[in-house]
Amino acid sequence: MKPSIPLILLLAVFLAFASFFYLNQISQTGIEAVNYANFSSPNDFRDYVGRAGYISPFYYYTVERGITVSSGLPSVTSPGFAEKGAEADRFSQTNVQVQGIDEPDIVKTDGKNIYISRTRIPYIVKIPYMQKTAVVKAYPPDELKKIGELNASGDLLVYRETVLVLSGSSIKAFSLRDFSEKYRVELNGTIAAARLYEGKVFLILSQHSEICPVIPMRVNGEPYIVECTRIYHPIKPVPVEAIYTVVKLDPENGKVEGSISFVGNYASVVYMSKNAVYVAYYLPMDYVRIMLNFSSENRDIFPEWFIQRLQKLEGYELSERAKQVEIFALIERIEMEMKPDERIVFENELRNRFEKYVERHAREIEKTAVWKISLEMKIVANGEFPGRLLNQFSMDEYSDHLRVATTLGRANAVYVLNKDLKIVGSLEGFGETERIYAVRFIADKGYVVTFRETDPFFVIDLSKPESPKMAGELKIPGFSSYLHPLKENLILGVGKEGSYVKLSLFDVSDPKNPVEIDKYLLKEYWSEVIGNHRAFLADEKYEVFFIPASSGYVFSYKEGLKLIRATETGFRAAFIGDYLYIIGSKIVVFDEKSWGKVAELEL
Repeated sequence: MKPSIPLILLLAVFLAFASFFYLNQISQTGIEAVNYANFSSPNDFRDYVGRAGYISPFYYYTVERGITVSSGLPSVTSPGFAEKGAEADRFSQTNVQVQGIDEPDIVKTDGKNIYISRTRIPYIVKIPYMQKTAVVKAYPPDELKKIGELNASGDLLVYRETVLVLSGSSIKAFSLRDFSEKYRVELNGTIAAARLYEGKVFLILSQHSEICPVIPMRVNGEPYIVECTRIYHPIKPVPVEAIYTVVKLDPENGKVEGSISFVGNYASVVYMSKNAVYVAYYLPMDYVRIMLNFSSENRDIFPEWFIQRLQKLEGYELSERAKQVEIFALIERIEMEMKPDERIVFENELRNRFEKYVERHAREIEKTAVWKISLEMKIVANGEFPGRLLNQFSMDEYSDHLRVATTLGRANAVYVLNKDLKIVGSLEGFGETERIYAVRFIADKGYVVTFRETDPFFVIDLSKPESPKMAGELKIPGFSSYLHPLKENLILGVGKEGSYVKLSLFDVSDPKNPVEIDKYLLKEYWSEVIGNHRAFLADEKYEVFFIPASSGYVFSYKEGLKLIRATETGFRAAFIGDYLYIIGSKIVVFDEKSWGKVAELEL
C-alpha cells in the first residue's frame, strides 16, 4: 500500500525545512567564507544548475519571507532634493533603514509637491483603484491643489526633476517639468529591492533562467545583456532558483553605470549600507545527507536496506531534485511493506523524532549565505552564518563589521562578521522556544524582540565585536514587529497585544534595565507599519509620529504617548515646513504648532 498523501507532504515539508541545514561543525572562531567563481561558459552554467538543482516548492510552507537598520538615529529631514526655490526649509523623507539612503514608497515629497501613487494602498483604505500617480502642489498649504498626474503607478523614487515609478514589470521615469515620460526600463523578472543613494539608483533584480547570457532588463527597448562570465556562484553547488543582478543606474537618463550578477533564491534578504549592498539567502543541504544522518540516528524505525540505499544515493551525480524524488520513492517502499497499524506508528514516530532532530542540530547546521557588493559593482566578499534572517533589519553594517540577528531552530542568535564576512563574535541561545519578531541595531547596541506568548525585549551590547553580550531583558505582554528610535535612549515598538495594535515606549538609557515607560492600545486590528516600516513617519522637531490603520493617527511622545490627532482615512503622512499632511482619500493639512486644520483636498 502506498503511504498516505499527508505523510508525503509531511516528508516534503521536513526535507524543505531541513534544506537549511549543513551538518558541518562550526568552529568557535566562526565559519570560513564561501569561495566563489564566475561561470566560464553557457555549458558551465547549465552543468552547475544541473548539479545543484532547484528549490523544493514546499520550502515556502516552512520559511517566513523577509520583507526587505541604521547605525544611529535616522533623520527624516533631508532638504537636499528640494527643487531650487522651494520655500520650505525642511521636509520629510520616507522612513528608511539607513539615513541618507532612500527607499521606494507610494508617497513622496520634494518639499514643494507631493506625489501619490495609489496601486498598493492597503485594502482597509477605501479609495478608488487607479493606474496613475497624482502630483499635488502642497506648499504653501493655502495653494494646495492637484497640478498633474503621471501615467503610471507603483513605488516611487524622486531625484531632482525626475520621478521613477517602479511597478511589477517596469520602471518608468517622468520629467517633473511637463510630466512626460523620459525613459522606460522593462524587466524580465522582478525588483527584489531598490535604493537611491548619492544620485544613483541601485536596483536588485531577480529572474529565473536556465541559460546564460541573461537579460535582466531592457532600457528603451535595448536589451541589457549579462554574459556568463559576469555571473558568479559559490564553488560548492547550491540550488539555483534565481539569478540576481545588482544594477547601478543614473536616474535622470536611465544609463547603466555597472552591474554584477550571482545565483540565489527568491527568499533573499537585501540590505544596503553606505559602503555596500548585501544580498543574503539560505544555504540548503542536500536531501540525502539530511535523511542519512536522521535515519542513522533512528535505526529502530528504518530498515537497514534504506540506510544502505541512501549511502549509495549520496554518491550519485544527480540533481538535488532527482535525489529528493528518490527519497520519496524509498519512503513509499518502507510503508508498502508495513501493516496498517505499523504504518500509523511509523508516521507518528517520524514526525516527532524529526522535530527533535532539528532541535538538536539547529545551531550546527542551519545557515544563511551573504554576498557583499561594493558600490562600484564588484563582489567584495561572500560568507555565511548560522540561522535565518527575518528581514532587512536583521542586518546592519557598523565600524567595518556586519551584525546579523538570526533565528536558530527554537532559539536566536546575533553574529558579528568582519569586512571579509567571517564570523568574529557571537551571542547564541537567547529567546528559547521563540523566534525573532523585530530587530534594530543602533550604534554599538542591538535591540531584538522575540515572541511566543510574551514579548521579550533584549538589549545586546555590541561595543566589542568579538564578544557580544546580553545587557538586559524585559518581558511584557504582546509583541513588537517594528522598532523605531525616536530620540536618544527612547525606542518605539509597534506590534500587537491580543487583537489590538500596540504601541510601546521603551526607555533604554540603562541597557541593563530596559523599561516600558508607556504603552497605548489602538482599537485597530492591524497597521501597515507592522509589516512595512515605510508607512511610519516621525517628526523629531515636534516630537510626534504618524501611524496608519483604518484611520490615520498622530501621537506625541514628549511625555509618554498621547493621541493628538486622528483622521477618517490616512495611509501615509509627510511634513513640509511646519505642516503635517495626512494622505488618504483626501489630503488633510495640520499646523504642527497649534494642530489646527489649515487645508483639505479631495483626491
